Amino acid sequence: MFMSYAIVGFGNIGQALAKAFARKGIEVSVASTRAPASFASAAAAIGPKVIATTLAEAVKADIIFLAVRFESIPEVAKALPTWQGKTIIDVSNAYGVPPEDLGGQPSSKFVEQTFPHARLVKGFNHLIAATLGQDPAVKGGKRVVFLASDDEDAATEISALAEKLGFSPVKLGGLSEGGLLVQARGNSWGRLIFKDLVQFN
Repeated sequence: MFMSYAIVGFGNIGQALAKAFARKGIEVSVASTRAPASFASAAAAIGPKVIATTLAEAVKADIIFLAVRFESIPEVAKALPTWQGKTIIDVSNAYGVPPEDLGGQPSSKFVEQTFPHARLVKGFNHLIAATLGQDPAVKGGKRVVFLASDDEDAATEISALAEKLGFSPVKLGGLSEGGLLVQARGNSWGRLIFKDLVQFN
């Protein structure tokens, strides 16, 4: 089954993700809250299958990487009245956001509630952009990406995508369990954030 992909947010992390798609020759739409003309040349420089588009167009994709600043997430959520049938990969980090602003919940639970009816997977957020943008094939191994979700089917779907992009996915379980290891909380980082691990089979 053909799946369409989009990256919302075209800062350092969004560009690093776009490089992963370009490396494998997989088409991906990229968008931000800015007009596509402002970053179209940067997208084209990454690869011919990295397509700069509007936010309204990007959210038509089946699988959407959310790579915007945490405070911009509600603005992105307004792009569709319902996110039914969409899988969202939350690549954001809520570092510095007071836990009480999130109702005391893990940040990804807050994000999940912001996108009604979407399937949400926390992932690809623990590496700095410079590392995430590198070829994940490292000395005969594959760079690890951590995934957490309360939806097992969604986690399996994104796990398969991570493998397609050349990474080694490691599932951590639910958002409030293992997922806490890859979520910033207030002014502290989850314990797996910034850990650059390589899986050797």
